[in-house]
Amino acid sequence: MSCHTGDVGWIVSGARVLASAELATDSQSRRKGLLGRTSFSGALVIKPCNWVHTFGMKFAIDVAFVDRNGNVMKTQRMKRNRLGMPVFGTAFVVEAESGAFARWGLHVGDELEFRGEQSTVSEPT
Repeated sequence: MSCHTGDVGWIVSGARVLASAELATDSQSRRKGLLGRTSFSGALVIKPCNWVHTFGMKFAIDVAFVDRNGNVMKTQRMKRNRLGMPVFGTAFVVEAESGAFARWGLHVGDELEFRGEQSTVSEPT
């Protein structure tokens, strides 16, 4: 059972659809994140968020820190049971199972957008 807000969509970079995605925007879903899952094939977008941890996680994750314009500022791979440092200027993070960003070709400088039925995450200026 998922406690996410129910927004399901896609992470898009330009014309490329990178992955299916869930959007976590309420405090309960942001706190839970990927905890309790044994694997994850898509992406989790957590907004607002500028740091993450992997305490209690069952797998390593890739994390992208994204500014309010949708630009990827930093990516990192986090092993289980680690505490990440805040990345200032981050509006939201994208979490995926470790190795996903390499498969998707996601890099610092890429522009990301969450596209769903009712929500977009990047906020054009």
